[in-house]
Amino acid sequence: MSLRERLGSEGILIAHGAWDALTARMAEQAGAEAVYMSGSCVSSSVHGGPDIGLTTMTEMAARARQMAGVLSVPLVADGDTGYGNALNVRRTVQEYERAGVAAIQLEDQDFPKKCGHFAGKRLVDAAEFAAKVEAAVDAREHDDFLVIARTDAIAVSGVEDAIARAELYRDAGADVLFVEAPTSPEMMREVTSAVDGPHLANMAAKGKTPPLSKQELHALGYDVAIHPSDAFKAALKTVKEVYETVITEGSQRSVLDRMVEWDERDDITAKREWDRLEEKYDERETQYAARFARED
Repeated sequence: MSLRERLGSEGILIAHGAWDALTARMAEQAGAEAVYMSGSCVSSSVHGGPDIGLTTMTEMAARARQMAGVLSVPLVADGDTGYGNALNVRRTVQEYERAGVAAIQLEDQDFPKKCGHFAGKRLVDAAEFAAKVEAAVDAREHDDFLVIARTDAIAVSGVEDAIARAELYRDAGADVLFVEAPTSPEMMREVTSAVDGPHLANMAAKGKTPPLSKQELHALGYDVAIHPSDAFKAALKTVKEVYETVITEGSQRSVLDRMVEWDERDDITAKREWDRLEEKYDERETQYAARFARED
């Protein structure tokens, strides 16, 4: 089932955040129906800094290709602002689609963009972004590739402007609308009631939007939700504590119970499948060697 078909079915789709091929695989192994490539998490993992527009399109597209390559479920990928004007958006969409992405998320922030839950964001003119949405739709090679239009207007100019922008972006061809950072369930319902969807909710851990269950989100009119940074923030906490413990105590003994076993690591990385392939080709090499010796 394509992502478009899944969004047209009953219930809400949850896309769980990942930032590289390993975490993408782990999300699917845990049962995720879809995976979300978080721009914020990828950005920090690439350059070790905050999500303030420092990551390039080629870095993001390369990471998307790595993640899509290990998944059998759809990958929804953050495309930030499209990395330039409408022409840049065309190339961004082409690169993402060819990388195996099922949907790209684009936002109406001015450059340099910031994480949707940071202060100090600025918006481009709504008409400029609507043209970029149209460029994204025009650039895709297959109709199953979805364009998600995000507006950060709530934090900058208020919910009324966010609704007006969402309507314009829908009319420009956006497949899914993403009104970022509503601060209450009432505001979320106001958005979904005012504009025909599908609508995406961002369940950024400890962000501006209240944490709601998939059932609550669906009741509020949402069709898809992303959990972009749950695993990333948990991983940061664990990594920080493990480093500090080993450095302070001089041993890893007290944190061994927080580490996966070797067998678990092998399961996550599909090592047994690679072992099977190695055995297969070793056997084939032996067979070819015997054949070549007979012919010689």
